[in-house]
Order: sequence, then structure tokens, then C-alpha cells
Amino acid sequence: MSASNSSKISLYGGIATNVAIALSKFVAAYFTGSSAMLSEGIHSLVDTGNGGLLLYGTAQSQLPPSPEYPFGRSKELYFWSLIVAVLVFSIGGGMSFYEGIKHILDPEPMEDAKWNYIVLGFSVVFEGIAAYLSIKAFMETHTDGLLKALRTSKDPAAFAQVLENSAALVGLVLAGLGVFFGHLLNNPYLDGAASVAIGLLLMGVAVFLVYRTKGLLVGQGVDAETLASLEAIARAQPHVETIRSPLTMYLGPTDVVLAFDVDFTDALTADQVEQAISALQQQIRAKHPEMKRIFVEATALKASA
Repeated sequence: MSASNSSKISLYGGIATNVAIALSKFVAAYFTGSSAMLSEGIHSLVDTGNGGLLLYGTAQSQLPPSPEYPFGRSKELYFWSLIVAVLVFSIGGGMSFYEGIKHILDPEPMEDAKWNYIVLGFSVVFEGIAAYLSIKAFMETHTDGLLKALRTSKDPAAFAQVLENSAALVGLVLAGLGVFFGHLLNNPYLDGAASVAIGLLLMGVAVFLVYRTKGLLVGQGVDAETLASLEAIARAQPHVETIRSPLTMYLGPTDVVLAFDVDFTDALTADQVEQAISALQQQIRAKHPEMKRIFVEATALKASA
């Protein structure tokens, strides 16, 4: 199974899971009056919509090039990922924070907490499955540790799933603590405080998503290690005298455009330069298959065919 298919399966699984969990949380919040459970229901509902947007963005990014979009539409995934981050911050985090403050200012005594515990237990199991699927799909394309992969990944659809599902599990823990201690101590303020904490957690996740997606959307290039590898490949080619630092930009998670200025020896004919450029492109693609478009400019060609 390809990493792309695994990612889609985890997205579909996450959407189905979040629909069921959101409904159960809203029902529990209605019967018990728990602010934390209402916040968790909002969180799951937002995650459901976000999964749909990421699926849409993934599908749009895979459309072939056209006269209107000659480089394809790979960056559309970055756009929809940014929209997801905004929704997580404004609706998920903002609404949870608001509900928590509202509950603190005007607390309502919690009634039967039994339903909250049932729903939380149900949610932990299914959110755990969704988190496992998203992490498994994400790590199929990364050999580094999870934290480093989250910082360096260029696939926002994948790392957004990991962060959202992980935040969902942490949010369930916070909601459980708020419900438990609020019921145990007969203190409804703790339930509201848990809702505020969930809101802040989601806002933090959203800020990280915006930070990571913004760079990709405005034209982030490859890392220093990859640049050094590209330069080494170019310098190893015969008839190459000097090179200028390559220019790169991510159009999508596995779609990079590369522009290279290369000075060849003056004795080469035009045909020989053409062959040298083709050989250089083949060597680069062999080691870096994500370089889908490679433009090499021979800046020192003096002899003609």
C-alpha cells in the first residue's frame, strides 16, 4: 500500500470516527451540562470538517497540468491546509475557549456524570485508533523520529492529521480531568477550566500548523542537506567547471521545481552541452525523484555545433 493511499485511508477513518464521537459528545453535554464535553464535541466536529477539506485539497493537488495551471495545482493542498489551521484556531480553539469562560462566569452544576465517562472512554478508544492510523501513514515516508518528522515534513495533510488526532487525545484527558474533579469536588469551575485548556491546546496546534504551512505556501525550498547533495551531483559531472547555488521550491509534498546555473567547459559543442544537461538531470532525478521539473541553464557556452 502506497503512502498516499495510507494517508487517504487514515483521513476517511478519521472522518468516520469523528462524526460518531462528535454526536456522542454533544448528547453527553446536553444531558450533563458539561462545558468540557461541549468543547470536545466542537473539537470533533471541526476535525470532521477539516478531514473533508484535506481530502478535497489532496484531490485538487493531483489534477494534471493545464494551460491555466502549467505547473499543476500541487500547491492547492497547502492552501486548504492553511484554511484547516484557521478553522482549528477560530472554531475549535475559539469556541472551546469561549464556552469555558462562559461556564466559569455562569457555572451550572453538573448532573449525572456517568454519561460523560462512558463517552470519554468510547472516544479514547476510537481517537486512539485514528491517531495510530495517522501516525502509521505519516511515518511510512519518514525515517527520522516523529518530532523531527513533524518539523521537516512537507505534507501538511499528513502532519495535520497527526497533530489533530494527538491533540484530540490530550483534549480527552483534559476533559476527563475537568469532569472528574468537578464532579468529585462539586466545583463546576473546574469543568469550565478544562474547556479553556482545551481551547488553548487547539490554538497552539493551529499556530504551529499556520507556521508550517505558510512557508510551503509562499515558496519554501529544500533543506541545506539536499542543496549540498544537488551541488555534489553537479560538480561530479564531467565537463562542469563551476555552478551557482541551485534554486528550489516545493510545489507539493513530492513535487519540487529546480533551477540550476551551470558553467560547462568552453570546448563543448552545443550537442555535447545538451547531452551533459540531460545526464545531469537523470543523475538528480535518480537520487531525488521529488525533483519533477529541472531547468539547467548553461551559462558559459561559447562554442557552437
